Amino acid sequence: MKKKNPYREVYALGQHISMSAHKARRVIDQIRGRSYEETLMILELMPYRACYPIFKLVYSAAANASHNMGFNETNLVISKAEVNEGTTVKKLQPRARGRGYPIKRHTCHIRIVLKDTSLHEENKEDFLCLKKDE
Repeated sequence: MKKKNPYREVYALGQHISMSAHKARRVIDQIRGRSYEETLMILELMPYRACYPIFKLVYSAAANASHNMGFNETNLVISKAEVNEGTTVKKLQPRARGRGYPIKRHTCHIRIVLKDTSLHEENKEDFLCLKKDE
């Protein structure tokens, strides 16, 4: 099994985002595998509250890719996007007759991994040129 080149992937991680993981996964499933520019358009137009923190993470991952690695933003694709459950903040709301009603505030951790496809296309062109020469 061939190992992937880790230098072609850049990620951004958002921790303790105050929404349930189930609601964030609903949005993440729509953008997985799409290009960076298409993802930004989708996230701007979707009516869910989870879109804004995910939009910020995708934008941050692209900024990491262009600043740290020198990748072009037009060649970026979302290769992985995962949502994990974070900690749950538990509080008690006072109710009638001295009882307490539990309130649970769910949090989640979101990880967006961007992959540069330009290196893959260059390798493909080199392979095609070698094949034509034979």
